[in-house]
Amino acid sequence: MKLERGLIQVYTGNGKGKTTAALGLAFRAVGRGLRVCMIQFMKGGGPYGEHLTAQRLAPDLIIIPTGREGWVDRNNPDPEDIRLAREAVTMAGAALAGGEYDMVILDEINGAAAFGLVPVDEILLLMASKPAHVELVLTGRNADPRVIDAADLVTEMREIKHYYKAGVTSRIGIEK
Repeated sequence: MKLERGLIQVYTGNGKGKTTAALGLAFRAVGRGLRVCMIQFMKGGGPYGEHLTAQRLAPDLIIIPTGREGWVDRNNPDPEDIRLAREAVTMAGAALAGGEYDMVILDEINGAAAFGLVPVDEILLLMASKPAHVELVLTGRNADPRVIDAADLVTEMREIKHYYKAGVTSRIGIEK
């Protein structure tokens, strides 16, 4: 099965659930016989639960984590963070152009742009180069207004309450 028409979806905002929403789309697509590639920006240090699930669903779902372990310094990103993010953009272009995938998810690419790791113009080029039958999903906080304008669907996750503020840390099987 191939998609008749692929669109561009953006999941942004300060609330929890952007990556989870994209993974839900991926699982639905794989269930219908589509092939999905998720490239994760700034997400080294796994494996996370989604990586373990993708191993079970390969080759229909592959997840490629990129980035170093730990947090990126937004005000002073390490040159290695920039190099890895640019490498991920190249991978994204290849995944879109290669014809192997029906859905390409660029997880945390909006955050990578907001941190200065990826120029927004490169994201816009990826969006413009998307083949007509490929669904493109971009996640991450602080989506640039130009990315929002170029998308077909934009959902903003808004935090109302989060248990992190009560001292609950990331939990295996829920956040990682």
